[in-house]
Amino acid sequence: DIAALPALAAQAQARGAWLMVDDAHGFGTLGRHGGGVVEHFGLDMGQFARPYIYTTSQPPALACATLRSLQLLRDEHWRREHLAALIRQFRQGAEQIGLHLMDSFTPIQPILIGDAARAMRLSAMLRERGLMVTAIRPPTVPAGSARLRVTLTAAHSAAQDVEVGIVEDSAHAFLLEHAQALATFIKTFLHESGDD
Repeated sequence: DIAALPALAAQAQARGAWLMVDDAHGFGTLGRHGGGVVEHFGLDMGQFARPYIYTTSQPPALACATLRSLQLLRDEHWRREHLAALIRQFRQGAEQIGLHLMDSFTPIQPILIGDAARAMRLSAMLRERGLMVTAIRPPTVPAGSARLRVTLTAAHSAAQDVEVGIVEDSAHAFLLEHAQALATFIKTFLHESGDD
């Protein structure tokens, strides 16, 4: 879920309050330069905390890897563009086959299942076959709104066609309309996204 950050920022400013933003899923994927949800909404972020309190410095290899990651985020716009295209394609395909996608334009695409036990069984079945599609259930989400969390990345490609058969086999074993629809959709999605 993405908060209505501009409205929250305005309310915080009007009340002289602080607004803390947890952008674990937006950083690197949202905004023109991957600056996250704050950049996506065109807001400015101030940072007044000291970054190193009671800590030691990063090992040199980790510092270099972090720096390189930030350079890639800044310089390789094609990764975000490819990811945005995959998200649009995923959503269009899911809607065409009747999957109940929740509102999200991020790489995390939640498929509403409803029943927590059913979501857990489907997630476990997919995991047994090598696919990481996690079930999110109460208390993380409200009761009756359990979902499968499909996470797309810029690295997704046609090389994952092998996984399509796994999902399809799982769908038949699970015998649930959600599993069958998901398998059909993923098969189509992975096949078509590899043709681009």
